[in-house]
Parts: sequence; C-alpha cells; structure tokens
Amino acid sequence: MAGTTLFSLVLSAAVLILLGGCSKAYYSVWEKLGKEKRHLLIDHVEDVQQSQTKAKEEFKDALTRIKELTAFEGGELETFYNKIKDSYEDCDSRAGDIEHRIKEVKEIAADLFKEWEGEINQIKDARLKTSSQRSLRDARKRYAKLEQVMERSTRGMYPVLDTLNDYMLYLKHNLNAKAVGALGGEVASIEKDIAKLIKDMNLSINEAEQFISSF
Repeated sequence: MAGTTLFSLVLSAAVLILLGGCSKAYYSVWEKLGKEKRHLLIDHVEDVQQSQTKAKEEFKDALTRIKELTAFEGGELETFYNKIKDSYEDCDSRAGDIEHRIKEVKEIAADLFKEWEGEINQIKDARLKTSSQRSLRDARKRYAKLEQVMERSTRGMYPVLDTLNDYMLYLKHNLNAKAVGALGGEVASIEKDIAKLIKDMNLSINEAEQFISSF
C-alpha cells in the first residue's frame, strides 16, 4: 500500500513537471515525498551540471568531426556532412535542454527565497531573526554567482552553434573538395571558440559543485 502511495505521488510530480508548473501543487507533492524547495533547488542545479557535462563532450565531438573533414583525402563527402549534421543537432538539442533546466532553477530559487523571507518575518526573537536574515543574504549571494556563471556559459553556446550551422549548410550546398578547403581555413577559429566555451562550462560545473556542497 505504501509503495502504491509513493508511486502515485511520484507520478503526480511527473505530471506537474510536464505541465510546466513550479506551483503550490507541485511543491506539495514533493513535500509529501520529503523534498523541500531547498532539496529541489539542489536537484535542479545538479541537472544543469550533468547537462553541461554532456554538452562539453558533444561540442568536442563536433570539433573532432570538423577536423576529420579537413583531413579528407577522398571518399564520400556526404558521410562527413551527415556526421557534422548529427553533431550540430545534438549540440542544439542540448543547448535547449540546458536553457530549460536553468529556467527551472531560477523559478525554484525565486520561490525558495520568497518563502524564506516570509518565514523570517514570522520569527519573533530578534537575535534569531538577524541570524536567519544573514543566512538568507549569504544564500542569495552564492546563488546569484552561480546563476551568472551558468547563464554566461549558456550564452557562449549560441555563437558556436551558429558556426556549426554555417559549416553544415555550406557543406550541404557544396559537397566537393573546394568546400573542404574553405572550411579548413576556419578550423582554428572554431577550435578557439569551443575551447572558450568548454572553459566557461567547466567554471559553471565547478561553481555548481561549490553551491551544492555549501547550500
């Protein structure tokens, strides 16, 4: 019976997630499962962290496939085109996933801090109230730093995606050695862009780790 109840609560939470709500009903379901807003915030920060780790590998794979193309010495160019197309689509999909996950983090953080503020107003003891206010300020400061780093690394994905899309379309329209030569001259530039993106993602991943461990 307990297992059935737990399953029902998890299913309810999943339905509310699909409906896009960080609503009272959503939080109520999770509270029955023993998860407060603080726990949910940490869970969602971990989700962003995991998605960014996957994104790093997908952008690295895209660069590898471009380098493979520029080393082309004969064969079927369409195969290279399809690989680059697949890489672009993987990276583009991952970027959308990360954007969505960061949006969820921001919504839960806003709700958590609002609730925290309201609860502080209920504290009558001046010393305890001051201590709680200090804790809230510190938490907000740590979160603001995390959000800034996450969003910077996310913004960095789109110029790289634009370049990958350019390469993919150019190759689609020009499946010949001339196209390979033209793209070969651009490798150093996209390699630099991807290296910067990965650096920013690493900063975001590390900042998330610090936030999780101290929150």
